[in-house]
Amino acid sequence: MLSKKKKLFIISGFCLLLVITGCLNIFLNNKIASEASGGNVVTAGNFFSTYRTDRTDTRNEEILYLDAIIASSSASAESKTAAETKKTELIALMETELALEGLIKAKGFEDVVVSTSTSNINVIVKSAELQESEVAQIVDVIKGQTEYDLDNIKIFPVE
Repeated sequence: MLSKKKKLFIISGFCLLLVITGCLNIFLNNKIASEASGGNVVTAGNFFSTYRTDRTDTRNEEILYLDAIIASSSASAESKTAAETKKTELIALMETELALEGLIKAKGFEDVVVSTSTSNINVIVKSAELQESEVAQIVDVIKGQTEYDLDNIKIFPVE
């Protein structure tokens, strides 16, 4: 059997290792948490690319869903017609957004994202702030390509 001194020494060693492990755990968790919070900062560059990727992924899922309805043998004729109509509208919105983004970039803006719906249009422009003349250029492009009223056009600058 082990003597009392040896048992005390072993227990003390385990306690010391437990304290060191706890301190390391706290230190590493704080380091990981600070790195993670620093990684969530959205910059203009990754905002625009992330937005486009998310929008494309969402639209692709919608189109797959609509295609599944159209191809389904159990779907009614009304459902198939509605899905075809929705798909056509969605494709038209995608084409409009792409055209507007290109035309607005051609006006000299570094980056832009356009999001449309049946009643509103949102334009997010990479810029610290927009001058009245720049807003007028964007509105002119939108009004020339679409039939949205001025009240339904929203323009947001993003740095």
